[in-house]
Amino acid sequence: MRHFIMKKHILSLLLLFVCLLIQAQRTNQAYWTYIDKYKDWAIEQMHQYGIPASITLAQGLLESNAGRSRLATQANNHFGIKVGGSWNGPYIIQADDRPNDKFRKYKSARESYIDHSKFLQGKRYQGLYRLGKTDYKGWARGLKAAGYATSPTYADALIRVIEMYELYRFDTGKYRATKTPKTVTVTNSGDDFFNRHIVYRGNKNYFIIVEVGDDMATISMKTGVSLRKLYKYNDLPRDYAPTAGDLIYLQKKRKCASREFRKNPIHIVEQNQSLFDIAQLYGIRLESLCKLNKWDEPQAVQVGDIIRIR
Repeated sequence: MRHFIMKKHILSLLLLFVCLLIQAQRTNQAYWTYIDKYKDWAIEQMHQYGIPASITLAQGLLESNAGRSRLATQANNHFGIKVGGSWNGPYIIQADDRPNDKFRKYKSARESYIDHSKFLQGKRYQGLYRLGKTDYKGWARGLKAAGYATSPTYADALIRVIEMYELYRFDTGKYRATKTPKTVTVTNSGDDFFNRHIVYRGNKNYFIIVEVGDDMATISMKTGVSLRKLYKYNDLPRDYAPTAGDLIYLQKKRKCASREFRKNPIHIVEQNQSLFDIAQLYGIRLESLCKLNKWDEPQAVQVGDIIRIR
């Protein structure tokens, strides 16, 4: 009996760890990079076909694992659309509902985005267009009800991603709104910097995503935030050179992750992820992240480590 109880206890701990692992991987640097890269196409498709940009981006993120799935990398298929209907183009085979399911293969990711919009013009999805462009919850549940995906939690997953990354702002244009920190100067006078960069908001803070060719001096000059403060806000050494995909905060980061993580205030370390990466991901000061984990100074972390973020 004691052996049975022990096994049951171990199983319960394993199940708890799996649940924490699933719930902890809620925000991801690759997701931000994907959003920044494909946002314009999602908005374009919204204007042309009436599909909320938030829905298109959320589906792209989930179906392609932020552009990292085999379908996305080998077939430019970002939405998991299978061969069917009038499709007579190339395809790739991958196990899904059946071992040898055939998925559409595209020449480019853009072609995948366009085909996704055309796919949703099908008869089974027509009821969705009676919903408003800002009703992302209705669209998410409608896609599941229409059979877009077999997962019983598909609608909830879409809604969670949309709210986690505030993708609903793309449906209204508010990502380009004037709500920015007082220290940041954003103009629309044809300045190419703000045509290429969106000022995002996370953990009650504003940040941009670095693109190829950016440097700290340019970011400082264009945003009006002093170079000294940029380095300080982002816990960076003065000789740091940003790389594409980095998050650069324009205000002082917070002492802990946002309130949405209060029920599960942890992060599971992923491959090639440092403590600094985690601090940037959640908008937390590196010093505060150390205090949350009872460290006197930043520590080296390994894949699978549990890091407290709140």
